[in-house]
Amino acid sequence: MSTASATRFAILCALGSALAFTVNDTTIKFLSGNYALHQLVLIRAAVAIIVTLAFFVPLDGGLKSLRITRPLLHLARGMCVVFANMAFFMSLATIKIAEATAILFIAPLIITALAVIFLGENVGPRRWIAILVGLLGVFIMVRPGAGSFQAAALLPLVAAIAYAMLHVLTRKIGTADSAAAMAFYIQLTFIVVCSLIGLVLGDGRFAGTGYPSIDFVLRAWIWPPISDWGIIALAGLSSAVGGYLVSQAYRLAPASIIAPFEYAALPLALVWGLLIFGEWPDWLAWIGMALIIASGLYAYSRERVVETVDPKPVQRVP
Repeated sequence: MSTASATRFAILCALGSALAFTVNDTTIKFLSGNYALHQLVLIRAAVAIIVTLAFFVPLDGGLKSLRITRPLLHLARGMCVVFANMAFFMSLATIKIAEATAILFIAPLIITALAVIFLGENVGPRRWIAILVGLLGVFIMVRPGAGSFQAAALLPLVAAIAYAMLHVLTRKIGTADSAAAMAFYIQLTFIVVCSLIGLVLGDGRFAGTGYPSIDFVLRAWIWPPISDWGIIALAGLSSAVGGYLVSQAYRLAPASIIAPFEYAALPLALVWGLLIFGEWPDWLAWIGMALIIASGLYAYSRERVVETVDPKPVQRVP
């Protein structure tokens, strides 16, 4: 496959992953009023790992594709994904899906800041200004001190920090491991962690706090009715597809090209929020979204300029 063809295919993978992840987020939000979060994520991960083994592992060369070179970094990546997902999904029990998605997109700016600290990368003043503008957008959406302030709006920010750490760790791993392996071990981490949380909290003895996001974690496990199994299976399928596609996208093309296409998740989240939950952001939320998206896209455009002026090995993120 030529470089141009690989890039086009990678962009399609990124767009497909945005669609898959927003479907996954929508299903989790839809079910958040009745189930424990760790129960949903455990079942979702079990479905996703079956899909990965049945379809994506054979595509990447069979079971040998699951061999990894740096297992401790994969474990750290998996824990970052678990923490990011749990924080983000907790927020969906309380706030609008489009607003949570927009706040999560502060992650590329946090990645830029963390790359300075952990990877020794140089960041110019214009990208630091973009980071500050993005943080201003988050500040507007969170609205501290306002009557409409919800502490749950901080959860996507926590998720963004964990997601940024994931990407920094991935840069250290590089492209030695397959997309199937990266997807498989993340789902395996979900299964182990959620099983342990279920053993501690699954009886629901701490539930009943009155805070939807907290009760989403503390609620007792229940056996899903037949009508919900299809929705839960859809969450698992979309998680598997999204994880594989985003891994392929970042393996086939530079992050500075692929990452902006992940922003397709925001209009998709707006559509799902309106169609499924009747949600529509207010004018302050729109301003915050605009600042976050504009600053993130600018930061990526500057990264491409820097790579052109000072070429360096491509660092791709699964």
